[in-house]
Amino acid sequence: MPSRSPHRFRRTAALLTAVAACVALAGCSSDEPSTSSASSPAATSAQDESVPGSTEQPRTDQQNQQAPTEVSIPSIGVKSTLMKLGLNADGTVEVPPAEKGMTAGWYSGGSAPGTPGPAVLIGHNDTRFGRAVFHDLKNIREGADVLVRDGAGKTLRFTVTGKEAVSKKAFPTEKVYGPTKGSTLRLITCDGEFDAEGHPVDNLIVYGAPA
Repeated sequence: MPSRSPHRFRRTAALLTAVAACVALAGCSSDEPSTSSASSPAATSAQDESVPGSTEQPRTDQQNQQAPTEVSIPSIGVKSTLMKLGLNADGTVEVPPAEKGMTAGWYSGGSAPGTPGPAVLIGHNDTRFGRAVFHDLKNIREGADVLVRDGAGKTLRFTVTGKEAVSKKAFPTEKVYGPTKGSTLRLITCDGEFDAEGHPVDNLIVYGAPA
């Protein structure tokens, strides 16, 4: 099977980078809207970046079969089904609705866990309904297991290799969403102090690799 040309590879990487700029904006606050539409935290964090829906890579039957269905992190007591997240009509990345704060999501525009590239799971820290699925993600330690079940029922085991809290204004897009030769995992939630509108100013990023 022929390999992708350098030009196509660069174009794909650029699209992922643009999409990542929107994902970095996902917010978690006690008074956020209860939908994941254009009024979601990803959209209400005012930024100029926007990604047209056409930039999301089409899903093949094989990719749909690989879509993850569940994530669990035994060390911090997390176990959640995974909802599929895409792009809103305005190009911002979807986040789980506030009323489903205890459910994490998989960004389907990126890689599926177990396939080459970064697989991104997004979850709220808190919502207006209270603590959410990734509330204790800050307590995770290097070496902890993250288990992801794929669509075929196979459990993939990842090991935490590091974590960092970053300002949403300085999100390390390439580090998080840039192409990788092998399968990698990123978990993203909100962190830090609140701004004047009640949104956390930072993101917490957890990095994982196959165990």
